[in-house]
Amino acid sequence: MTPPPDNPAQAPNQPRRSGVVVPHAPRWHQRLGAWLVWAFVRALSATLRYHWDDRPGFFNAPSGPAIYCVWHNRLALTMPAYNDYARKRNPTAGLASMVSASRDGGFLAAILERFGVQPVRGSSSRRGPQALLELTSWAERGYDLAITPDGPRGPCYEVQHGVMSLAQITGRPIVPFSCRLQWKIRAGSWDRFQIPLPFSRCEMIIAPPIRVPREATVEERAILRHRLEETLRDISKD
Repeated sequence: MTPPPDNPAQAPNQPRRSGVVVPHAPRWHQRLGAWLVWAFVRALSATLRYHWDDRPGFFNAPSGPAIYCVWHNRLALTMPAYNDYARKRNPTAGLASMVSASRDGGFLAAILERFGVQPVRGSSSRRGPQALLELTSWAERGYDLAITPDGPRGPCYEVQHGVMSLAQITGRPIVPFSCRLQWKIRAGSWDRFQIPLPFSRCEMIIAPPIRVPREATVEERAILRHRLEETLRDISKD
C-alpha cells in the first residue's frame, strides 16, 4: 500500500505551490544547530566502545545497495555507524533518507546533509507519494536508502506501510539495524529518544535481510511487515 495522498486539511500550515506540497527548507539557525549536533555526535561517537553483531554476515562480502531500517529513537548513532562501518564494507553511491517535510524535519535534514546524506522530504501524511518516487529515483542511481519505520510521529515501535512499498518497488532487501547502549539518557519525546553517554559500550546489531517480492499480495506484505516489526523489537530491547 502506497502512502495516502496529501490532504490539505491534515497539514494547514504546510507551504504549497500550485497544489504541490513544498517541504520547509532549513533556516539559518537550523543549519547552525545542525553543525553543532554533527560536531557533538562525531566527538561522542569517538568515545564509545563498539561491538558489531552482524548476524547474517551481510557485510562479509559486498551485497549491493539496501534499505536500512532503524527505529526513530536510535537515530543518534546511525550516521557514524553507516559512514565508518557499513559503507566501507559495502560501498555504494551514497545514502538517501526520508525526512519529514515539516519545520522540525528541516532541522533533521540539515543534520543529515552534514553527514553527507541526501534527505528526501516526506512522510505518510505529507508528500508521501512524492517522497516514495524520489527515493526510488535515488535507488536507481545506486544509493542505499534509510527509513525509520515508526517515524516521524509514531506510534513508537510500530512499522508503517511505507517501507514495504519501497522494498517492493525497488527490489532492495530491508536490513533491520539497531543498537543497544550500556549507558544512555532517554528523552521525554513520543519515541523515548536515546542519547548515548560518553564511553558507553554500544552493541550494533544487524538482523537477516527481509525481501518483499514484486508480486507480493496485500496479505503477504502484511506478514512481512509483522516479521520486520518483530525483528526490530527483538534486536532493540531496552
